[in-house]
Amino acid sequence: MLSPDELERYARHIVLRDVGGPGQAALKRGSVLVIGAGGLGAPALMYLAAAGIGTLGVVDDDVVSLSNLQRQVIHTTPDIGRHKVESAAERISALNPHVRFVGHATWLNADNALSLIGDYDLVLDGSDNFSTRYLVSDACFFAKRPLITAALGTFDGSLTTIRAHEKNEAGEFNPTYRCLFPEAPPPGTVPACAEAGVMGALAGVLGSMMALEAIREIVGFGDGLVGRLLMIDARAMRFETLRYARDPANPLNGDGPVFEDLSIHRE
Repeated sequence: MLSPDELERYARHIVLRDVGGPGQAALKRGSVLVIGAGGLGAPALMYLAAAGIGTLGVVDDDVVSLSNLQRQVIHTTPDIGRHKVESAAERISALNPHVRFVGHATWLNADNALSLIGDYDLVLDGSDNFSTRYLVSDACFFAKRPLITAALGTFDGSLTTIRAHEKNEAGEFNPTYRCLFPEAPPPGTVPACAEAGVMGALAGVLGSMMALEAIREIVGFGDGLVGRLLMIDARAMRFETLRYARDPANPLNGDGPVFEDLSIHRE
């Protein structure tokens, strides 16, 4: 499964007892779709590529701007004006030619979400708006794909893993994203990054943690973040974990499911 070059490249993984050759081979077989090649997606993509993910896809229809470069480290100054999927492809190819990169220069919507997500084993959502987060989480539920989702504030961030299509050891469905956040905040209450600002290095920390959680999910070591929300306070340099449970009233896997498809996202 692993060539001599790969054995040397991933040597520091392979000597880890919890990874080893079988774990590295699992990473090579794995496929991960990253939503957004921005502040969170950029470091996540680079560390997943370095780790040897077999197929790495990214969905992003945006182009690189100068203001992106303070945190979106997969892009460089000469990339300004280029599609982000193009500059990301070059950087990943230079970092690890063993990785198959697939760029989707499109806007994720209710019509293409299931087909895009269904082609991958695992999804990482690094989007910067609630409508996309709800769309991605609902699509992962219907496509039966695990989701690692993160959100970035000015000096804070959060991270969790969603496996709402699966049941836990007690035979109950795992919580959905809608169990954690039943409704999006009213428009205008959460300022956009361009208005409020964001600490670039914090995006690097959180994006790297997304990659780490993805590696743990694929290899199968440690305790995942299903039902746990990891919160970061960069001002106090404090990490806290909040547990959350399935809401019986949630519209996906609740006691009386309401959503049968993604039609709500077409309204």
